[in-house]
Amino acid sequence: MKKIIAVFLVISVTVTTFVACSSHSDKQDKKVLLNVAYDVIRDFYKEYNTAFRQQHPQITISQSHGGASKQALSVASGLPADVVTLTQANDIDMLVEKGLIAANWRSALPDNATPFGSVMVFLVRKGNPKNIRDWADLARHDVSTIFANPKTSANGRYAYLAALAYARQRFGDERQVHGFIEKMLRNIPVLEAGARGATISFTRRNLGDVLIAPENEAALAVQTLGRDDFELVYPGLTAYTPVLVAEVNQNSKINGTREQVQAYLRGLWSAEAQQLAAKNHFRPSDKKILKNLTALFPEIETFDVNEKFGDWTTINRMHFADNALFDRLYIQAQQNAQQQKGTN
Repeated sequence: MKKIIAVFLVISVTVTTFVACSSHSDKQDKKVLLNVAYDVIRDFYKEYNTAFRQQHPQITISQSHGGASKQALSVASGLPADVVTLTQANDIDMLVEKGLIAANWRSALPDNATPFGSVMVFLVRKGNPKNIRDWADLARHDVSTIFANPKTSANGRYAYLAALAYARQRFGDERQVHGFIEKMLRNIPVLEAGARGATISFTRRNLGDVLIAPENEAALAVQTLGRDDFELVYPGLTAYTPVLVAEVNQNSKINGTREQVQAYLRGLWSAEAQQLAAKNHFRPSDKKILKNLTALFPEIETFDVNEKFGDWTTINRMHFADNALFDRLYIQAQQNAQQQKGTN
């Protein structure tokens, strides 16, 4: 009887020890990744994260979304992101300077860390009642334009720079270029902090006649809010907006998530993720996949803002710093708009 009890105790201790070790191992294996991303990519990541977790059930993905530059500043101020998804290289380079991201972040992933991207387009109300066809129409006195604030939103900066590129191509003379932008800025009822806020102002608050937005955001609005209410217009020339991803190396090292982060990021180039990006109206970097999707993504003349306007340090200094060109033209536009109201 004593032998039986002794054997039972040995087995009990062994099983208890095994369960305790297994439980401890499970806790160690479970990881939480924080992806800090800009506004209008949240819908893609909802689907991608779900698919990723099916393959990696021990990994939980948390998301944070907002205006791109604000998100970058949050990470710089201590938000413990493992991954960032932004749309301006300078926002990520700022995190490099802070020692959070490796200097070679662009070469560490395919396609210069750009798994997919978008282009700036117009969203108008069904039937295009104001007959808005190109950038020139946005300077008309009867057209009210909505886009995100370039001071706080990367997509707002792309919208402004796309309009500026068109004006320079058309006029050449800088005074005429500035005059065109000033006229466009006169009829802006509100400058929202982020691209999603601008979309809500246009689609739900019924502000403005045209929304300048990334193709993915505009197409999503048509898809979710109804083809009977809105339609896309492609201008003759527009800006390409890359989706840029990077590992926040300092945080992933502390969090012990390096291996999981690499799997998460590299998965964005899988055929399944590229198709998912297309489903969410982003233009895949995989040219073979993109070539088969011309019905979804019409060919359009695009430009790289850095090739046309310089690096982002130069762009920000000349256009978006306090009292730089955007501020001057916007203040002038508001003053002229008030004078027009006074004379009417």
